[in-house]
Amino acid sequence: MSQPESSPPASTPLSSGSVAAVLPAAGSGNRFGSQRNKLFAMLAGTPLWAHAVARLAARPEVGRIVMAISEADRDLFTGRDAALVDQYRVEFVTGGAERTDSVRSALQAVAADASIEWVAVHDAARPLVGDDDLQAVFQAAAISDAAILATPVAGTVKRDLEDQRACETVDRRDLWIALTPQVFRVGLLNRAYQKHNGRSATDDAQLVERLGHDVVLVRGSADNLKITFPEDLLVAEAILARQSNHVAEQPPR
Repeated sequence: MSQPESSPPASTPLSSGSVAAVLPAAGSGNRFGSQRNKLFAMLAGTPLWAHAVARLAARPEVGRIVMAISEADRDLFTGRDAALVDQYRVEFVTGGAERTDSVRSALQAVAADASIEWVAVHDAARPLVGDDDLQAVFQAAAISDAAILATPVAGTVKRDLEDQRACETVDRRDLWIALTPQVFRVGLLNRAYQKHNGRSATDDAQLVERLGHDVVLVRGSADNLKITFPEDLLVAEAILARQSNHVAEQPPR
């Protein structure tokens, strides 16, 4: 897939090569309605996972990219998509049944690498994260040691009170929807995983919160959608086309 030329990413306080980007990618395609992993679905002629990886790989702070995958998917990654894997120097570890199992495997893979000071956990099904958002969350993490992209809840929120027979309206003013990447100092995230005892956790920020460490919210773009259903690809195609046109119109820095 040809891409328009883009300006080089702006710098952040994080050292070049100091971030390990971790992408949990061992899920199934059940909600996507596919018998294979949705990450192999095509967006503008390129697999979803490769879009997400390309945006992370473009950042100078990212020194390693580790994907936690299912063994059932390994042949597609190393066969059909081998050129992309080589291009972005993607490393693979075996993922687990839960998201936390996959992230833990990736953390173990980079544990001995002294150059890695930070971990950025990103959903491989979020192919359109913007460079401005990456810059902002990296900058926030440099100050706080823990920062995540998020977006305010926009719609009216209801709480079910009686099994859908009654509801109440929830004050949404302080409610945010977590996005990715979620960026942590590597030692902090390792401590969070050492304390993790199998209790349910829907993201890595929740594990860090359990340590009593504040996690900073960085407002992210609505473009950073997660592909869950086939119709999401249509939205992603439109966003990608708009982003590409915007980049093509920008003068060089």
